[in-house]
Amino acid sequence: MKDRGSDRTRWEAPVFTQPLKDCSVDEGCDIRLRGVITGSQPLCISWLHNGEAVRFGHASFQGGVAQLEVHDCLPEDAGAYTCVAENKKGKTSSSAAVCVRENIELVERTENDLIGKMISRDFNVSLKALMSLKTVDIEQTLPVQIVDCPERVEVQVGERAELQCAYRCSPPVAACWIHNKQQVVAEGPRTRVETSNKSSRLVISEACPEDAGSYTVLVRDCRGSAHHSLALTVIDRPQPPAGRPFISQLCLTSLVLSWSGPCYDGGSAVTGYVVEVKQVGPGKCGGWTEVTDRCKSTSYRVRSGLQTLQEYRFRVRAINAVGISQPSQESDTVKMDSETINSDLIVSVLGELQEEEDPQSYVHVTINAIQNVTDQYNKLEKLGVGKFGQVFKMMHKETNQVCAAKFYKARTSKEKAAARREIELMNCLHHPKLVRCLAAFESRSEIVMVMEYIAGGELFEHIVDDNFEHTEPTSVRYMKQILEGIQYMHRQNIVHLDLKPENIVCVNITGTLVKIIDFGLADKLDPKTPLKVMHGTPEFVAPEVISFEPVALATDMWSIGVICYILLSGESPFQGNTDAETLALVTAAAWEFDEESFDEITDLAKDFISRLLKKDMRRRMSCEQALAHPWMAAFTSVDPRSTKSLSKEKMKKFLAKQKWKKTGKALLALKRMTHLSSKADSPESPSSPPDREKVALSPEEELALLSLKENLRCEPQFATPLRDVAEPRGSTAHLSCNIIGYPDPEVLWHHDEDPIKETLRVQINYTENGQCSLIISNVQPEDSGVYSCKATNSLGTAQSSATLTIS
Repeated sequence: MKDRGSDRTRWEAPVFTQPLKDCSVDEGCDIRLRGVITGSQPLCISWLHNGEAVRFGHASFQGGVAQLEVHDCLPEDAGAYTCVAENKKGKTSSSAAVCVRENIELVERTENDLIGKMISRDFNVSLKALMSLKTVDIEQTLPVQIVDCPERVEVQVGERAELQCAYRCSPPVAACWIHNKQQVVAEGPRTRVETSNKSSRLVISEACPEDAGSYTVLVRDCRGSAHHSLALTVIDRPQPPAGRPFISQLCLTSLVLSWSGPCYDGGSAVTGYVVEVKQVGPGKCGGWTEVTDRCKSTSYRVRSGLQTLQEYRFRVRAINAVGISQPSQESDTVKMDSETINSDLIVSVLGELQEEEDPQSYVHVTINAIQNVTDQYNKLEKLGVGKFGQVFKMMHKETNQVCAAKFYKARTSKEKAAARREIELMNCLHHPKLVRCLAAFESRSEIVMVMEYIAGGELFEHIVDDNFEHTEPTSVRYMKQILEGIQYMHRQNIVHLDLKPENIVCVNITGTLVKIIDFGLADKLDPKTPLKVMHGTPEFVAPEVISFEPVALATDMWSIGVICYILLSGESPFQGNTDAETLALVTAAAWEFDEESFDEITDLAKDFISRLLKKDMRRRMSCEQALAHPWMAAFTSVDPRSTKSLSKEKMKKFLAKQKWKKTGKALLALKRMTHLSSKADSPESPSSPPDREKVALSPEEELALLSLKENLRCEPQFATPLRDVAEPRGSTAHLSCNIIGYPDPEVLWHHDEDPIKETLRVQINYTENGQCSLIISNVQPEDSGVYSCKATNSLGTAQSSATLTIS
């Protein structure tokens, strides 16, 4: 007897180990769909096209590979393909969308074939009828063409927005609108789409900021498709500048006020800012006074109107073409007291006035998805390469401003989200010590962030230059600037997470001003959601990162301590022979001051470092505490001639070691360390998807275009009906009409209820554009009567009749 249990064990249901993949091909090329299937044989394989059995192409199944090939494909071959696999154990399927990009190369051929057919049959066709037919073919065989569509539409909030696109087409026609290359605009309380045979219009009532962005209209008729993109700008007053204004460079009668631009500029570029001040303190009850309404940047030096020993608060408003925003949050109270004078503005240890930073211009960057970066900038030489992509030196085509552009590889949604997040964070980081973002562009495969070009090079490279004198007081100045930049970030709850010497750069090659760059790993902390990260550089990463524990603002303070240690000694406190050894030293927080390297360094400097390199992040100094540390003001009255230069030899050796290290090695070492402690997730697969052929439309737009084909379906209609004709005996009679309908209707002609058949004297022509004609040569009296044309498809029937009179 047969063992049914063993039979069930032996049989395996079919499974797609490699499913079908969506594809786009040009008309006339081959469609190839392929899927890999496992399961017990015999397997029955079948193919469906739009839910119906495929009766074209070549299907095969061999070695577990099911394949369908359609040679010389046509537009109607586009759609949804499904491969169904079945055996006695079960059934499974896999589907893919196929888009066929149509071309218009067949127009001339269609025209010539039609005329040649008529001539070859030796018909006595009048020249007038022939030319009429030829003209119609030329105009109507072409696929749909966009003839008039704006590039940009601008409305104010609350106004009605109308986006209209005019086109030429062969009816029937279908159209849809897509917002920001992703979402199909649907009919709703505020939106409606009106489509005719000549144009499509999207109407948005009471436009709001969320309606702004790129809109793509997709139009399709039976011959082909077309698309056009335009930008809708919905302008309003800007939102208030984000966060609190920040006060720096304070002296007895002046200060510098810095702030972030608004999170949303109202859809119209911010053209300036209004700075307001209010005197506070006992007995002060005055209101806000305007300091300036002509500030063009997000930094302003207040030079007048401030009295010694008085207390003030500041706030800022943003201005655009529509109006002035509500005020920002108020700044902290500042007292114009000599005890709070910033040493940046007094005589330095070098016996010269310190450099003053010019207030800089900031913009709120929105990603430009309409243009390419090369539309506005010329690409110059390559500046660097990283795991994210490449950095190029650029020049603006109109202003000749030199910039740096970071080209992200952004083929996946995850890569694009990371790039967008960095741009979003940089919109919040408008501070003199942080690099500025100037513009951003997005295409199918990359995102480009344009930043200010900083010409001075890396700080440590600057220090080892023979023309530069490296001292402990200059190190204080560098550390103070780093702390000011990070303090601004931390006040907005943003953590940098990649502070290292390479990311501290000099503004120029002669001065001592620096900026912090590279916010690719930065993140905004959420008190409700602990943040754990798996990235960093071994020598500068904090112990909590290696242990895969939640990070905090104090994570940056550890890195600042390491930078300061190297800045003063030229040695790394945690440098091991391998990355794994380095990470082990960091985890144990095992470090000490090398006697030789720190022999001439002050105890205040050592105390400053010690208060940062604490394994318990709760015990590390904050930026505010570090800026208030006595070391920050230890050299304000020192005679510069008594200041001793620090040795650069160890610093040069440190830089030499850094040059051969790669970011990838650091990342792998971190993952190795976390595997040893069993606290990290398994690494992602290093494989990346292959480059796809670059096409004009996004995947969402391609699918929307496919769906438009269903919208073309309509019952037959006579766009141009038959008309009565009178002809003399022996001439040629020409009855013509124009039919629309999809699927293409079947056409039958009748003479007084009798079906008409083609003969040497009677010719019926029905072209793809719906032009239908009946041509009768050498007409006789018996040809008189009622002629009717009947058009039928799966949706319905239409008929048109006319009388032919032979005299």
